[in-house]
Amino acid sequence: MPVRRSTLATAAAVLLLSACGTAPDAQSAAVRPAAPRDPATVDAVRAPTAANAAALVPVTLTVPSGMNAAPFDVPRQALVPQGWTLSVYARLKAPRLAAWAPDGTLLVSVPQDGTVRRVSANGAVTTLLSGLNQPHGLAFAGSGLFLAQSNRVDAYTYSQGTAVNPVPIAVGLPDAKSPELGGQYAHALKSVAIGQDGAVYISVGSTGNISTGDLSATPPRASILRVPPGGGPTQPFAVGVRNGTGLAVAPDGAVWTAVNNRDNIQYPFNRPYGSATGSSLGQVIPDYVRDHPAEPLAKLTQGRNLGWPYCNPDPDVNPGVKGTAFDYSAPPFTRDQETNPTGAKLNCSTLAPVEQSLGGHSAPLGLSFTTTALPAPYARGALVGVHGSWNASPPRAPEVSFFTWANGSLGDQQTLVGGFQSSSGARWGRPVAAVQGPDRAIYITDDQAGAIYRLVPPAA
Repeated sequence: MPVRRSTLATAAAVLLLSACGTAPDAQSAAVRPAAPRDPATVDAVRAPTAANAAALVPVTLTVPSGMNAAPFDVPRQALVPQGWTLSVYARLKAPRLAAWAPDGTLLVSVPQDGTVRRVSANGAVTTLLSGLNQPHGLAFAGSGLFLAQSNRVDAYTYSQGTAVNPVPIAVGLPDAKSPELGGQYAHALKSVAIGQDGAVYISVGSTGNISTGDLSATPPRASILRVPPGGGPTQPFAVGVRNGTGLAVAPDGAVWTAVNNRDNIQYPFNRPYGSATGSSLGQVIPDYVRDHPAEPLAKLTQGRNLGWPYCNPDPDVNPGVKGTAFDYSAPPFTRDQETNPTGAKLNCSTLAPVEQSLGGHSAPLGLSFTTTALPAPYARGALVGVHGSWNASPPRAPEVSFFTWANGSLGDQQTLVGGFQSSSGARWGRPVAAVQGPDRAIYITDDQAGAIYRLVPPAA
């Protein structure tokens, strides 16, 4: 389906914005060079609570008067680093992604009711924009507010608490109303980021779990699209990105995405899994599905392929072995048994391993980079809202994760805020996004609790 384009040059004027191959039939994968991890570490990764809960301490959330509707009608505790505090900053139904406006107020998208809300310093919530089509991604370039709806991206002029004069950047993006999709579109929400050179990046999720037709669609779904600086045609920047809801620009200008990967993966090795007798090849095994595939946190370059739906990032130190340790840093790809059983669709060995990843079905949503250093061991890095799994028992827990930024890449996942889920799997909250504010605090949206939290580190 063609996408009608408008030029960024027009927007700038208004806004004054300055491989295919064949592999053997039997899946073969080299044992990873990493040494096996301590069993306690493996157990912690699989546990339904925060991954490094031992480094965190429980704190009771501070709830201002008038904000104590459920789930804060009873005291709630979260896990945070020693000396940090957590409070409810604002209440609003189903907040999603967030961005700081030039005037120091927090803008939050609410796709459920078609609004963008403006949250003032005292937690008061007003409506900035309404009547929108599932607004989600928000990004600023100077005074320009770029807003992604399910079928378009527009640039608004933001001034004195108003957003006016929308200029289309890309329209006709696929959503449930696209004629060729017949109302079937699982990942309608779009995200947006603005590169340091002024290029606009737009995440377009897949139609479904393994909808291979997305790769040949126009524009391609399961991709990150790019509108070049100064305008021009919308082109795919990265492909094979099942649902790159998290989209952000790193301090060095590289574009990163956090990806929700596929579900119900078939066991891809021609051998027994665990205590099974006979080959488990092609079976959907809940114990295997729970941890596979890894959820990519990847640096994007022009033309990069993140593998979906033919190749899956595999965190197993010993691939396909039940109970093996996991290594989420630079996991290699294993071919998908359901869509690419012989490797004829895509030679997975040709794909560069993703730089970093999270456990299977973590559901990373919002992605941002800190603007000032946080206390050790967090320093500078990336913040990821982890929504938690829906299809595992026990569920993978929601949290706010932190990844240290160094030498142009990201370190291992650390839990910054946990405790939203009990050992039984019951949850009282699910973070979506976390962004650092001008006051150095971290602001966290939670669409289940209907809240925005303020996480404050100790004084420097």
